[in-house]
Amino acid sequence: MPKQYVDEYEPLLIKGIKDKRRLQLPNKSLLLAMFAACVGGTFQYGYNVSVINAPTMYVQNFINLTWMQRYQTNISQDGLTLLWSTIVSMFTLGGLIGASIGGTLSVKLGRKGTLLANNTFSLMAALLMGLSSTAGSFELLIIGRLLSGINAGIALCVQPLYLGEIAPTALRGAMGMGTSVFITGGILTGQVMGLKEILGKEEYWPILLSTTCIPAALQLLILPWFPESPRYLLIDKGDEEACKKALRQLHGLVDCDGALEDIEKERSNLVGVHAKKPWELFSDRSLRWQLLTIILLNAAQQLNGINAIYFYADYVFRQSGIPMDKIPYATVGTGACECITALTCGLLIESLGRKVLIMGGYVLMSICCVFFTLTLTFQGYSPVFPYLSMVCVFAFILSFGLGPGGVTNILTTELFMQTARPAAFTIAGSVNWLSFFFISLVFPFIVIGLQQYCFLVFLAVCSLVATYIFFCIPETKNKTFVEIQNEFQSSKNKLSRSDGAGTILLSTSI
Repeated sequence: MPKQYVDEYEPLLIKGIKDKRRLQLPNKSLLLAMFAACVGGTFQYGYNVSVINAPTMYVQNFINLTWMQRYQTNISQDGLTLLWSTIVSMFTLGGLIGASIGGTLSVKLGRKGTLLANNTFSLMAALLMGLSSTAGSFELLIIGRLLSGINAGIALCVQPLYLGEIAPTALRGAMGMGTSVFITGGILTGQVMGLKEILGKEEYWPILLSTTCIPAALQLLILPWFPESPRYLLIDKGDEEACKKALRQLHGLVDCDGALEDIEKERSNLVGVHAKKPWELFSDRSLRWQLLTIILLNAAQQLNGINAIYFYADYVFRQSGIPMDKIPYATVGTGACECITALTCGLLIESLGRKVLIMGGYVLMSICCVFFTLTLTFQGYSPVFPYLSMVCVFAFILSFGLGPGGVTNILTTELFMQTARPAAFTIAGSVNWLSFFFISLVFPFIVIGLQQYCFLVFLAVCSLVATYIFFCIPETKNKTFVEIQNEFQSSKNKLSRSDGAGTILLSTSI
């Protein structure tokens, strides 16, 4: 090659290499913004899911004592079970309420504004639960858990929305995994805080339940220093200067121009289109496949057997010879396992893609269901089988964290444009919480009726979802929101074509 061409193109090549490296490593401000959003968001969801398990017996003793002081008689076992179930299930009801209002709040207050305002529910919950013992009122626990649930429902709706909109296209998957990483981190932290060496003693349970105020306070201190979602600022508010300022802070001076161009392209496609309501998505034929996909994936996230695995974990640990007083430490091991897997998924998602990870996760979970059913069936035949069951428990958790646990929220972000995204998260969150409530209600009866064969039901769910993903979900890695939308529009016609015999043809390109 002539020297003049080398001299001419060498700076461009060097610039291209530097730009590529920049895309591989996120801006420090972007990482801090992700931390600020997640620590007071989905981290609290994971924390409140797990922290209630450790003081179960202590809270039940408190209910019994309070009942005795009020009515001079012991509460019946059925009454105690009902009150405890109410305390636990209020979190699910609150989550459904939060999910149903999260999308609307994110449009009215902005993504960042909603996350900050959401901490009000967390702080009120911490105050009520912390004072419940002193006040001698288990009703405060019920209200506190309801408020914690509302906080979690809004966070699960708005936080992935915020992360997906502040992230560069090349890092959107890795940034979106922050949701899953912080959920599992919250679960693990709740398990550790509940150990007797920390706050797991009887006299500390009100303090343990009120520690949910700590991540809320952290978010209120850190998140105000970071900008609102640039897409929200430009597309929803029309504030171009604020959008540019936010992009410069989050992406740096070099990469902000390209990000601004992508946002402007999306805005040009949405001229005259208002923010959609959840019910409007059901009547929009252009979004039919995207909507079906997020409904299926969010339902499957709760119905795939992960809750059953945790239900059986204690039994498997006991059968393996682990002493009762050491089982909480083994449970912490399952939390650590899921957390590590979520981190691994975050590292792999931009190289392997979303489709491979989520489909591979469901395939591996299907295999684990088969082996777990077999090992539970033959528990009494050999001392080896309890240990094989333990392997299946950890393998299932690893498989869940590798794909379904983290990728589901990312796809909800990526499959919709700006005006439909908040409504999509409202629908996805509502389906997720309803499925959580459904499996909590029905699962005990499934176990009674089918015993260890209940995992054959979850085998069917995982297999069907893996098949749907293979045929019907496109790869979204390194694609802009406009490109993903265009791919769905073009492939929608392929799905509806039929051959000469009138059979529907499914194209794997979708």
